[in-house]
Amino acid sequence: MTPQDSPEHWHTLAPDEALQAVAATADGLSTAEVQRRLAASGPNRLPEPPRTSAFMRFLLQFHNILIYVLLCASLVTALLGHWVDTVVILIVVLANAVIGYLQEGKAEQALEAIREMLSPQAAVLRDGARQSVAADTLVPGDIVLLEAGDKVPADLRLLQAHGLRAQEAILTGESVPVEKSVAAVDAEAPLGDRLGMLFSGTLVAAGQGRGVVVATGAQTQVGRISGLLSTVQQRSTPLVTQMAVFSRWLTLVILAVCVLLMAYGWLLAGFAFDEIFLIMVGFAVSVIPEGLPAVLTITLAIGVRAMARRNAIVRRLPAIETIGSVSVICTDKTGTLTRNEMLVATALTGAQTLQVEGDGYAPQGRLSADGIPVDAANQALLQELAMAAALCNDAVLQHAEGVWTVQGDPMEGALLAFAGKCGRTPATLQTPRTGLIPFDSRLRFMATRHAIGAKAVVFLKGAPERVLAMCHLQRTEQGEAPLLREDWLARADAIASAGQRVLALATCTLADGRAELTAAELDGRLCLLGLVGMIDPPRAEAVTAVASCHEAGIRVKMITGDHALTAAAIARQIGLQNPARVLTGAELDAMDDAALAAAVLDCDVFARTSPENKLRLVTALQSHGLSVAMTGDGVNDAPALKRADAGIAMGRKGSAAAREAADLVLADDNFASIAAAVREGRTVYDNIRKLISWEIPTNAGEGITIVVAILFGMSIPVTPVQILWVNLVTTVALGLTLAFEPTEENTMRRPPRLRGESLIGPALAWQIGFVSLLFLVGVYGIYAVAIERGQSIELARTLAVNTLVVLEIFNLLFIRKLYGSSLTWRSLKGTPVLWGAIVVVVLAQGALTYLPFMQQVFGTAAVPLDEALMVLGIGVLMFVILEVEKQIRLRWRA
Repeated sequence: MTPQDSPEHWHTLAPDEALQAVAATADGLSTAEVQRRLAASGPNRLPEPPRTSAFMRFLLQFHNILIYVLLCASLVTALLGHWVDTVVILIVVLANAVIGYLQEGKAEQALEAIREMLSPQAAVLRDGARQSVAADTLVPGDIVLLEAGDKVPADLRLLQAHGLRAQEAILTGESVPVEKSVAAVDAEAPLGDRLGMLFSGTLVAAGQGRGVVVATGAQTQVGRISGLLSTVQQRSTPLVTQMAVFSRWLTLVILAVCVLLMAYGWLLAGFAFDEIFLIMVGFAVSVIPEGLPAVLTITLAIGVRAMARRNAIVRRLPAIETIGSVSVICTDKTGTLTRNEMLVATALTGAQTLQVEGDGYAPQGRLSADGIPVDAANQALLQELAMAAALCNDAVLQHAEGVWTVQGDPMEGALLAFAGKCGRTPATLQTPRTGLIPFDSRLRFMATRHAIGAKAVVFLKGAPERVLAMCHLQRTEQGEAPLLREDWLARADAIASAGQRVLALATCTLADGRAELTAAELDGRLCLLGLVGMIDPPRAEAVTAVASCHEAGIRVKMITGDHALTAAAIARQIGLQNPARVLTGAELDAMDDAALAAAVLDCDVFARTSPENKLRLVTALQSHGLSVAMTGDGVNDAPALKRADAGIAMGRKGSAAAREAADLVLADDNFASIAAAVREGRTVYDNIRKLISWEIPTNAGEGITIVVAILFGMSIPVTPVQILWVNLVTTVALGLTLAFEPTEENTMRRPPRLRGESLIGPALAWQIGFVSLLFLVGVYGIYAVAIERGQSIELARTLAVNTLVVLEIFNLLFIRKLYGSSLTWRSLKGTPVLWGAIVVVVLAQGALTYLPFMQQVFGTAAVPLDEALMVLGIGVLMFVILEVEKQIRLRWRA
């Protein structure tokens, strides 16, 4: 076996076998051998991936068919000498590209974030002596020395372990440090159960150890995740996909109509070729929504600000509406649904079972028995249990800026918080420590000796079955009594089945407090004080957020590296729909893709999962046409975050790799912010649909008037320059107001839309067609009436263009409510931005109509008051017709 072979099976080898496999000895390698191996295996770094240049990323912002159409329109206007039109269109296109470039292109930085996790220095044995070397010079066969606080520099097979515990949450999702040993384990053991291994990028929480390097760089577990990340393809967001389809169809329709009309006008209607060509340019200018890309981008940017107020930081603009479309949220447990803090939830004494409440590591909280509050100060058994928890402890609680944190082992921090809730702290006890047996995975307990008065008192904590085996007595309210071992084991199993980690605490008094404390003198002399059950508690707000997601038709699934019992317990507490069924990583590995796709819909809890499992689960859900959001905070979440339709990382406790791979980052690490982000995402999508259903009829109405003019041999009611004015000035000003529209009342009571759902479905297509017809009738009607009355063509066209703008305004007032009445006071009151924009547009139209220099540029004429009132009446009439049609349509659907 070569040093980098079979990276999945080093945990199955005994220490001596591992040394033999890498051709090394316990004394380390020589400098010459290190140089030889370094040349063969390469530095302990992740390989640089190919990168897209900044210039190329900027050019890709223009890779959109609608942008191509706009660029062609700018070229045509330039050839015709309409330089102002050309400049305006190019500014719109360039602004859209710059905004997209600045917001996108950061996901690949996840690889850099993972590289930074490698330890810069490592303590090794080389040439028979201890040395400190750069971590990137480590090679397979190096002997690495580790102690508490060190970051593991490479994947190691342990040779020695003394009370060694490692914090592996970034890889496995498990909240508490893992006890390490040198024993080999089964080949099928999941990552979190490979006790003889230390993994690159994890932290040594306690103890000391020595291990041989078995994998470096890309061959480590972190390297494998990096490899997964580099091969994961991000899926296009629903909005991007739908806009691409919409743009293609719009382009094809425009080109087809232009060709047909040119052929008809030139060959059948008698138009000169240059005349019909210029008319077709006017048609193209009228139907192309020049301002749509810019307004869409600005709408998304406004959504970015709204989400930031909800503590959701958006890294890619299209991700805003994607989060609103998700139908499944796959969430990590540790640090996402839970606080990533251990908390004593249950305390068992010889007299009663107590429930413990509190907030994180704060030493304040409520104790109760069957819902009845308990005064800890009057409970002698509880006081002694709390004393043991406080004194047999190496952690320290710290309070800064209103937040309690733990320095040391999270479980010991939870014990200190529990003792504080009982009124016991190390500072108030004033009992000097005179002896110590540090925690060791072989002993499975920790013990401390203290001078209390003239006595030498020992307090011990450890695994229940180990501590119970060392006890012969138990503490009761009447004093000491024979130990009821089976009863205590049954009580321990009961709280363990609820997903809690159980510790037993015991005590004894020694005659001699000066000799070294040994395990032998404690065996059989201990008196059991009680048990405590600890759990990484769910966030209180997560329960509400999960319920809100369910109401919105979103299924929530938990994917964690933690144990199945713990995962099921948390699933029940936060209210997942099917917490009873749990699939483990081993079971997922045994399934092919078809079996996994069938199982993934009904199961909501997945435990002991690997990064590959998480990635497969996301892909399996997407195979059913579901839009999937993945939340997480660990390195192990990064590939699935990148693959998901919406990757959501934790900002505070999340790893840099997870943050860089995600589309959204929660600044407050709060699952409840996801429900708020879904609400904002749906609002953004609704506003985009409002924008499209408002702007397209306007452009279609303009285009149809030109078509009618050609087909019936009439003059054009609105000139190309007037159309460009409407499209780039009034349309953009009014369209922007829809970006500021508030959330509609039923937003979080609607089911999520299907991923393949068309941006313009049958209902919206009907509405666009109906409104376009009303625009045609209104614009051409007033133009025809003016011509019939013998008014000048300039006045007739001025009436037509003002009618077009008035119809836009009333259509805007109507379209603000897609799912409710537009005739309510709340709807008509609108927003300050709405009425501000209407005032600006009215003033702009007044300038267009009455200012002499504007009349010369745009070919307009002053409109008399009675004619202006007629224009206003047409707008009101269209509003009434549209509202009646909407009420009939909504009632027919109901």
